[in-house]
Amino acid sequence: MDRVFIEDLRIQTVIGVYDWEREITQTISLDLEMGFDISAAAGSDDIADTLDYKAVAKRLIAFVESSEFQLVEALAHHCARIVLEEFPVTWLRLKLSKPGAVRGSSAVGVIIERGDRS
Repeated sequence: MDRVFIEDLRIQTVIGVYDWEREITQTISLDLEMGFDISAAAGSDDIADTLDYKAVAKRLIAFVESSEFQLVEALAHHCARIVLEEFPVTWLRLKLSKPGAVRGSSAVGVIIERGDRS
């Protein structure tokens, strides 16, 4: 399966369970691998035949910036659903990182997979 990816898409949002987290924005980072057959685009060299990763990124930025989830699990789930429902993607792997959330680590977060990998 071919994969189109977006790596380290950094977005500001309200995220967290503590009172102080509800009053500020924090940076989250998204890494996406999206299952998409690139053969038509490879043959035509036409953007109309491929997955527009800029459109995916812009949609996720708009969603995440306006969201106010408490848990990274919930935010990751909703981001995955948007990509699968709104773009011609059959499968995705999404890593959502929250940098600086735990002292001593560079980031914490979740990795989820959704869709059909065949």
